[in-house]
Amino acid sequence: MNSDAAPHTRIIYVAHDHLNRDRGALRTANMATDVIVLVESARMTAGRNWHKERLFFLISSARHFAASLEAEGFTVEYVKAATTIDGLNTITKKHKKLPISCAEPSSFRQFEALEKYGVSFLENDFFLTPRPLFNQWASEQKSYLMENFYRKQRTRLNILMEGKDPVGGAWNFDKENRLPPPKKYEGPAYLEHKRDEIDLSVAKELNHTPTTTWATTRKGALAQLVNFIDNHFADFGPLEDAMTTDNWALHHSLLSPYLNNGLLHPTEVIHAAMKAFNTGAIPIESAEGFIRQLIGWREYVNGMYWFLGPDYRNNNQLKATVKLLPLFTDPNKTQMNCMKQTVTDINNRAWVHHIPRLMLLSNLALVTGTNPQAFLDWMREVFIDATEWVMVPNVIGMGVHADGGAMMTKPYAAGGAYISRMSNYCKPCVYDPKLRTGETACPFTTLYWDFLDRHKETFAKNHRMSQQIFGLKRLSDLPELKERAQEVIAGLQKGKI
Repeated sequence: MNSDAAPHTRIIYVAHDHLNRDRGALRTANMATDVIVLVESARMTAGRNWHKERLFFLISSARHFAASLEAEGFTVEYVKAATTIDGLNTITKKHKKLPISCAEPSSFRQFEALEKYGVSFLENDFFLTPRPLFNQWASEQKSYLMENFYRKQRTRLNILMEGKDPVGGAWNFDKENRLPPPKKYEGPAYLEHKRDEIDLSVAKELNHTPTTTWATTRKGALAQLVNFIDNHFADFGPLEDAMTTDNWALHHSLLSPYLNNGLLHPTEVIHAAMKAFNTGAIPIESAEGFIRQLIGWREYVNGMYWFLGPDYRNNNQLKATVKLLPLFTDPNKTQMNCMKQTVTDINNRAWVHHIPRLMLLSNLALVTGTNPQAFLDWMREVFIDATEWVMVPNVIGMGVHADGGAMMTKPYAAGGAYISRMSNYCKPCVYDPKLRTGETACPFTTLYWDFLDRHKETFAKNHRMSQQIFGLKRLSDLPELKERAQEVIAGLQKGKI
């Protein structure tokens, strides 16, 4: 993918998560004088036990993007190398002494490596909140409540606002968005994406048969956006927390992979959502719930990643030491129906929505005392939309409460009752969510109370936990429960429970 016709004066390095023609370093690109470089590094492709669907998506998207730039008339170099820096070395030998520019990288490690190499950075504009602006907000806070940030964002960006007031008279409609799944729910079909020659070539290299779930082109990403707005947006809100075996995505947008690799920008997604909402066809609870994920949670998590610093990922304030449970990599290593279904879904398409991630996967890691870094590594490897900035705050801060409450005021621990209410997983399961003790007790219910008991001193002064901690005193079977909890953790470690 290269041409040596023009006298080049600059190299533009485009990361695999900066695939946008109008953003990042490409917004200043000059076809006549710039060499565009993409590096497919072995660290990215073979450095860890990456999910093949994830690799397929990232690599094929990047190769399609490179091909589109070349078709536009750019000189493009797509290099395979051991690391990004090795790839840049290959290019600088060929295009001697040219300066290198790129958009600010999305991880601390990449930032440090490229800065050391002498790359000059342009502001990362793949988000709505510049890093200095977020730092300014966070520096002024006593506690980093996402809700406070979100309201400031709504006002600053003038989204879903009527003057100084929120549309609909409330800032959030969470209470309306907690419906359990309807019985036998099918819903409209999700888009399938045809595979072209580039896709098939990448699939062959990876020895992988890709799904048709994920687009690998800008055109496909836009089609996914249209499909969500037209067929799913109206029903998104009320069912966004539900889990069901009848429909693997319910009405979730499936846009996070494209937002995270640059094929879509949050601005255009918000524009499409607001255009639909303004027609009157979209209920406020769906519009607000979706906008909250985009301009609230996504921006907040990215901002917190940079604000909290590179050492934040090493937090383990609850001193959790259990090794990663076998069920996370093999769904046959558990009899828990909710975990079996969720891990099977991940193995199939590298995705489940935010509630299985938080209330099943992270919840189990939390209440079993699984080592946060081992769990973080696994989450990074298996999800199609998992980048460092997404997963570090989400897992360390929200998922397993390893940061001592720096991000979240309470741990997201829950027993089987929550899962039973919000899913159809429990009815066919061998375990009963209502039971705390005995061989048929739901492991989540047993471990929830055991987790509270193990950490009751830590959470005693937390006003959001006082009711739960007080509930421990009412348990007449606590000694028996603690004994069962040890059996459950041992059984999960052996892949038997």
